[in-house]
Amino acid sequence: MSFSKKEIWKEFSRNNIGLAGIGIIFALFGLSILAFLTIPVETFREWNDPASWLSYPKSALPVWTNYFLPQKVPEHLILLPFTSIQKSSDITAFTNLFFVDYQYDSFPSDFIYQYDAKYTGSPLVTISVTRPDGMELELISTSLPSSTTESKFTGMIFSTDDSIKKNLKNSSDRFSFSFDTISSGDIVFSKPDQNRILKGHYIFKVTIYDVGGNILLDQSRFILGGKVYGLMGTDDLRRDLAVGLLWGTPLALFIGITVSIVSVILGLVYGVFAGFKGKITDEAMMRFNDIIWAMPVLPLLIILAVTVGNSIFLIVGFLVIFGWVGIAKVSRSMALQIKTLQYVEASKLMGQKDFKIVFKHILPQLLPYAFASIAISVPAAITAEAGLSFLGLGDPTFPTWGQILHDASSYGAATRGLWWWIVPPGVMIAITGLAFVFIGHAMDTIVNPKLRR
Repeated sequence: MSFSKKEIWKEFSRNNIGLAGIGIIFALFGLSILAFLTIPVETFREWNDPASWLSYPKSALPVWTNYFLPQKVPEHLILLPFTSIQKSSDITAFTNLFFVDYQYDSFPSDFIYQYDAKYTGSPLVTISVTRPDGMELELISTSLPSSTTESKFTGMIFSTDDSIKKNLKNSSDRFSFSFDTISSGDIVFSKPDQNRILKGHYIFKVTIYDVGGNILLDQSRFILGGKVYGLMGTDDLRRDLAVGLLWGTPLALFIGITVSIVSVILGLVYGVFAGFKGKITDEAMMRFNDIIWAMPVLPLLIILAVTVGNSIFLIVGFLVIFGWVGIAKVSRSMALQIKTLQYVEASKLMGQKDFKIVFKHILPQLLPYAFASIAISVPAAITAEAGLSFLGLGDPTFPTWGQILHDASSYGAATRGLWWWIVPPGVMIAITGLAFVFIGHAMDTIVNPKLRR
């Protein structure tokens, strides 16, 4: 029984499971668009570059876990400045203010000031903090390396700097506890009379004094170390897992949809042509199909990935090579039935070419089956790529969900209880596969008259 496009959609729209699958697919495409709009494409090159993630915490929990923890864990904050410039005679003061509303139940792990500067001479850098109780503490005063020509300097000032601890000790008359066993970060965030958290608004002030105003300050930011960060946390390489999960969505859809569409088209054309021609042509084509069908797919994929290459485009090609044979068998049996119908016989008598009969009279009758096959083939392609990546044979330059799971396995995330590194990519693979299974089930009710009744 053949269906027009309108009839296919009418039948499909009656199936709630199919509509649920469509809804999930639209949500996944929405995430893909969000990834393209919010995350630079350069992330592909930076994903495995540790230097690109130095500002992020190591193995940090997702920030929303604070709602379920008995004590509020410090969030890892990357603060951008409020900038002002003051000039007095020949001296120019560049001031960056960083505001922090600290309402956590434990101390930050550290704090870091990071900046890039272009200058001549030897500018002076000072950092101070104003606490919620009004106390102002001088943290550090240091000069940049002297230069007679314009030079670019990338600097980082850590809370572990001995000069900061020394300056804080000079303020010991303001504190009643010992400085010997406490870090500089803990001192800054402690109450004066006891080593306990002082909650409230903090203002970190960074001022760079330059004679002549020949300095350009860029990439200035203040990092307050914490144990939770972002919607999905971070891994052992400090990478933001939300970035990997978002970019993994369009990659998974690209792999799954590309492999399934190409495989179904190849399988349909191959099988229909073999069934229509019959005799020796059919026999030869089906024996070749059986040879491909009998090959062990996973070992061959591993061999191809190791010997030929593990580019994501090559992997798509490998999956297509082994993905069309099942479609060809089914479409061949359907073509054997359709070619005996009267309108096909009439087309032969009228002298129409085999190519035209196949593409005009037989293949259109298989469209519902083709749509169902495409939907059902997508999860297999996604899980196959994820399996190869999990084994370390995927393309490491792309942050796919399988690659994230491979890294989690390599660093022992399961044994260390880093569930946020394992569960989200696994759930995304399952949800994506389930969506296409729902759509395939709905299409199957259209193809199969028994299910439709």
